[in-house]
Amino acid sequence: VHRLPLAAEARDGPQEAGQAAQARRLTGVAMKIVFAGTPEFAVASLRAAARHHEVVAVYTQPDRPAGRGRGLAPSPVKLEAIARGIPVLQPESLKDEAAQQQLRDLQPDLMVVVAYGLILPKAVLAIPTHGCWNVHASLLPRWRGAAPIQRAIQAGDAETGVCLMQMEAGLDTGPVLLRQHTPIQPAELGGQLHDRLAELGAQVLADGLGLLRAGLKPVAQPQPAEGVTYAHKLDKAEARLDWSADAVSLERTVRAFNPWPIAEAQLAGERVRIHGAVALPDNQGQAPGTLLAASRDGIDIACGQGALRLRVLQREGGKAITAADYLNARRDLVVGR
Repeated sequence: VHRLPLAAEARDGPQEAGQAAQARRLTGVAMKIVFAGTPEFAVASLRAAARHHEVVAVYTQPDRPAGRGRGLAPSPVKLEAIARGIPVLQPESLKDEAAQQQLRDLQPDLMVVVAYGLILPKAVLAIPTHGCWNVHASLLPRWRGAAPIQRAIQAGDAETGVCLMQMEAGLDTGPVLLRQHTPIQPAELGGQLHDRLAELGAQVLADGLGLLRAGLKPVAQPQPAEGVTYAHKLDKAEARLDWSADAVSLERTVRAFNPWPIAEAQLAGERVRIHGAVALPDNQGQAPGTLLAASRDGIDIACGQGALRLRVLQREGGKAITAADYLNARRDLVVGR
């Protein structure tokens, strides 16, 4: 972990002296933490927060309709909190005074926020003694916003990481407490990187909590003004592949959008979802969308530049299958190389 400078105990000034006194009171004592998170990505961080500290409450989004029956389903964070016997709160918003007073009554030392999905007003950020920390899945200021994992893969970034950030009113604009880098593997899928960063985020959070508990709160380093990019929320419409694009960018999209929303395209008259593909350098001078070859190795489609070899596909109403299995059902597509 790349640790930014630690705060030295203040020697003068009433504000600094008060902060130093708070740090001394926390030394060796389990902190009262409120955790706010919703999806699977946040579960590892909840476990890290609960390991050596008292998580007095977990905030998570209200149960939402899910599955074919559209019945209400609890979030992964809620399930983890229930399993640990931690009280769960699910307000629709934290903007009203009643919800904010409920948080004040918990008297938290710190609020940890990981992919919660609700906006925290300034009044909420000021309630915990040490404010609110956020675990964010990118190397800020690159990829602020909702989908940093997928956007990093789409852009062809060589590395990514996680940041532990002191929250402020702006969207992921707060100063960074700790960060850790990790390379993005050449064939890594969005889901695989998600799982790695969830664990990495939990480790960075555990490091930050350990420092704070020891009275060594990391110094919050402002984000640089240069290099800011935004990771806009994923839209299912983005999943439709345009064969006129270059093959390398299409391969990245396939990887980034696995497991959701899964890339899709028209293939020989039917819509298929594409779970796995690899870029090839040569489109044989053919127009984008042309079927170049089809064998057990994959189905090659000409792109604006290069070609995309489809290796794992899914037909309407079916499950993901290899190209070889797909071709067993589409004998009309077998083309020699």
